[in-house]
Amino acid sequence: MTPDLTDEPHDDFGGLQRDLPVLLGRRDALRWLGGASLAGLLAACGINSSRPSTAPPTTGTSPTTAAGVSGPTDATAALTTPTTAAPDPSVAGPGDEIPNETPGPFPADGSNGPNVFVEEGVARVDLTSSFGPLSGVAEGIPTNLRLTVVEAETGDPIRGAIVYLWHCTADGRYSIYEIADQNYLRGVQASDDAGRVTFATIFPGCYPGRWPHCHFEVYPSMAGASAGSTPLKTSQLALPQADCEAVFADPRYGDSAANLARLSLAGDIVFRDGWADQLATVSGSPSDGYTASLLARV
Repeated sequence: MTPDLTDEPHDDFGGLQRDLPVLLGRRDALRWLGGASLAGLLAACGINSSRPSTAPPTTGTSPTTAAGVSGPTDATAALTTPTTAAPDPSVAGPGDEIPNETPGPFPADGSNGPNVFVEEGVARVDLTSSFGPLSGVAEGIPTNLRLTVVEAETGDPIRGAIVYLWHCTADGRYSIYEIADQNYLRGVQASDDAGRVTFATIFPGCYPGRWPHCHFEVYPSMAGASAGSTPLKTSQLALPQADCEAVFADPRYGDSAANLARLSLAGDIVFRDGWADQLATVSGSPSDGYTASLLARV
């Protein structure tokens, strides 16, 4: 009999052969997190909880936090979200949890070697540049990735959730593992009072065997993430086909268009059992940039 994979993490182009699967769904911890204040959580991490400006901070160094992690020039802005609009969790209502998925072979979360949580500068809004001692900028079409994290049972926003997001480059490679001298397209933020985080990045490319996607993990605290604790949720965000096709006409995206032409969401090893809760709502154009939004019930 074919096993039911509904609540199991899926393979990610070889990910399960190289990583231990992570089984999640810790409701009690999330209920605790939803009742905790953002200021309290960030104070535990040694980070001020005041709100940032709407503009992404400039790249630079800042004092290291108690958890061994700092943001760009303004560490406060790095761990909170720009005040741009995102899906309104107050109208989302309760629903099924977003599916658990594999972190894949390139998470850099400490589960298979590299751990970005202990690197200076990982807490940030702008993911396009490398952080810490590394330098370099990822090329591609500018994209804002917005996640709204809510409690699945109630639809209430979860404030202070630590969200780690990462994805591949325009030509389908991952920093740290496949591009050893860069760590861009990875970053951490704490959700605001509405459960929102927004990352300024580029539209991901498409590599052989996987539909275009972004990875993300949700933790109850930065201290726990830095210490290698198990995430409360590990999942993936899928990108719509029409937007991918428009983006991949850009020559910086290499073989992405050809790779996409051989794939489908229905055949993708992660999304084939259902992608309704993981398909982002996308607006924009290659000339103006994109905004991709996803409601994540956890």
